[in-house]
Amino acid sequence: MGSTTDKRHVVIVGGGFAGLGCAQRLAEHKDVTVTLIDRNNHHQFQPLLYQVATSQLAPSDIAHSLRGVFAGKENVDVKLADIATVDTAARTVTASDGEEFAADALVLAAGSQPNFFGTTGAPENSFPLYSLDDATRLRSRILGLLEQVDRDPTLVQRGALNFVIVGGGPTGVEVAGAIADMIAVTVPAEYRGLDASAAHIYLLDYGDALLKPFSDKAHDYVAKVLTDKGVEVRLGTGVKEVASGHAVLSDGAVVPTRCVVWGGGIKAAPVAAACGLAEGRGGRIDVSADLTLPGSQGVYVVGDVANIPGPDDSALPQLGSVALQSGVCAADNIVADFRGEPRKPFAYHDKGIMAMIGRGAAVAAVGKHHHEVHGELAHMAWLGVHASLMTGTRARIEAFVDWAWDGFTRTGGPHVLDRTAAATIDWDDDEALAASAATPAATG
Repeated sequence: MGSTTDKRHVVIVGGGFAGLGCAQRLAEHKDVTVTLIDRNNHHQFQPLLYQVATSQLAPSDIAHSLRGVFAGKENVDVKLADIATVDTAARTVTASDGEEFAADALVLAAGSQPNFFGTTGAPENSFPLYSLDDATRLRSRILGLLEQVDRDPTLVQRGALNFVIVGGGPTGVEVAGAIADMIAVTVPAEYRGLDASAAHIYLLDYGDALLKPFSDKAHDYVAKVLTDKGVEVRLGTGVKEVASGHAVLSDGAVVPTRCVVWGGGIKAAPVAAACGLAEGRGGRIDVSADLTLPGSQGVYVVGDVANIPGPDDSALPQLGSVALQSGVCAADNIVADFRGEPRKPFAYHDKGIMAMIGRGAAVAAVGKHHHEVHGELAHMAWLGVHASLMTGTRARIEAFVDWAWDGFTRTGGPHVLDRTAAATIDWDDDEALAASAATPAATG
């Protein structure tokens, strides 16, 4: 690609799986320089956010400094910035503070954000789970509620131990199972005066099954495991309003609660709209088979911000493995561009789909043909796949230690209440109490 004086420059927006994979691949080419931009200084392992939220893993187990990841790569520069606008024609991005970054090739890998689908009060009053900040906020809210009920058990009547989880996909199912385990195992061990049986966990989904991509057999297995853990599964039901002290369900029931977890869907990060391009499904950007932006030169869109065509021309799912592989493919095509060689279409190597349902319980559809397994075997497959995607050997070891500790003890991982604002609740209003009096059956 020329001498060191002819180095080509690539700007990558986003340090998630897609951006990280792209930057790591390009780092192998010494005649390419990379600027990796993210609003956070760390890469987060998003599939395990729910384990931070439920005190199974520490934040440091799933978040790693981007500068640390690329400490030995002199051709990769990390910048902390929030990108506000994108000019695809000029291949430039501008940060919210006005700084502009220009490139020979631009990669948009900005990820996703929660999609509240216009639900009243959901952005202000629910707890999404799509960032490390979200996870620590939710953890503090759960622990804060337990601490307050421990001091004043009458708060149970006002919904203090009612947990409403919106969405029956992997996030919702995993959160429901983890909170149920936390209530059943950890609470009796650490909060001796607290009646764990007073807790109610509701898992809501508008569809007719949990974990829809799996088989009917898996649907039945997941529903049974969660029901046995005390989770009340309500299919064909969603949320139409989330207030500070209650949630109004689509069937009109009112559940007094101070903890609504939002796993109801995602859409593209704001940078997609900042491009000024037509938005596809989920607000994402439709891309060509080689991951380039149609009609643009040297612009690639990868990961959750993109609608990436699959073998049947339908968009591939928003999975960490899809994001990582698409980032690597974009890097290879960028190098091919610089060399004047043809680009290759993205070919996703499907490693399967899986979800944890709680201690020792999981479902997994592995391999090209999605061979399905349940229970302990699926649990082990889940551990192995997620560990393989983690950044660095140390992270894998620490995660396995925490998983083992959580499995063999009753106290679980780090129960750290470190977000005071998230844990602080105003119980002086009568909203939750009124909601409880209005629909007592909703919490029974």
